[in-house]
Amino acid sequence: MGSTKLHAFMNQLEAYFRGWAKPGPVPPGAKSGEPTPEPGETLDAISGYYRLFQLEKGHRFSTDDVLTAWYGTSWCPSARTVLDLGSGIGTVGMIAAWRLPGAHFVTVEAQEESIRLARKSARWNGLEGRYEIRQGDFRDPAILKPEEKFDLVLGSPPYFPLGTGVEGDHPQKVACRFEVRGTVADYCTTATAHLELGGFFACVFPISPAEQAERVREGARLAGLTIVRLRPVTLREGERPLLALFGMMRSEDLPESNRARTWNEPELIIRTKEGTVHPEYSAVKLAFGFPP
Repeated sequence: MGSTKLHAFMNQLEAYFRGWAKPGPVPPGAKSGEPTPEPGETLDAISGYYRLFQLEKGHRFSTDDVLTAWYGTSWCPSARTVLDLGSGIGTVGMIAAWRLPGAHFVTVEAQEESIRLARKSARWNGLEGRYEIRQGDFRDPAILKPEEKFDLVLGSPPYFPLGTGVEGDHPQKVACRFEVRGTVADYCTTATAHLELGGFFACVFPISPAEQAERVREGARLAGLTIVRLRPVTLREGERPLLALFGMMRSEDLPESNRARTWNEPELIIRTKEGTVHPEYSAVKLAFGFPP
């Protein structure tokens, strides 16, 4: 392609967004032109030129999803194989795929509507050759074979037991927020069973109230995992952190002196007191191909 045609092609794809130059590969879907989402859907940017199909009134990607992908790929940057548990519409897995261009992925999701959207996004982003989307409950032994092992396991578990809050007005939202098909302990158990030697499991979960944080610790302990690092997430500067990012490894893969040790990182602040994006979070967003 000549330089003039290339320049025109890049302009057509909107290479800049509010002064930010989109990084990363141009997916094949983009080259075929702008698709028209079906009624009730949107097509939204997630990483560079990667996009995600979402329902207008269903579950939509959020800060906790993108942070899970960023955290896991930051602390396991050499992963060749990745498992995304409860993968939903594909937010976590596809951001991770953008950051790990040589890795092969298996994602597991139970909701048919979320699977449909994820497959559309995988086609748009040119990921089908290295991105397998399986439908089912990851606790079902037929979904993941015992011999399947992964360098990196990712998960954004639902936060609350059924019946403990307002469940929402859309079934897709309910399963993303409430424990319809498993708890954070089930995520830990499945991660342990499918981690490669020295593999890393990253997830996000509330740490307020304190009982929530204890659920993660107990789930990790029972699954034979050590929380090797933990980063609290504060949504607005000056407030207490409500979430945390957890990085875990199998205890037996660690030296004995590290099996009961957690490195507690400084808080990651999403917005300043004034409501603007915090400078560090702006840098984090750039790291996963999103405008600051």
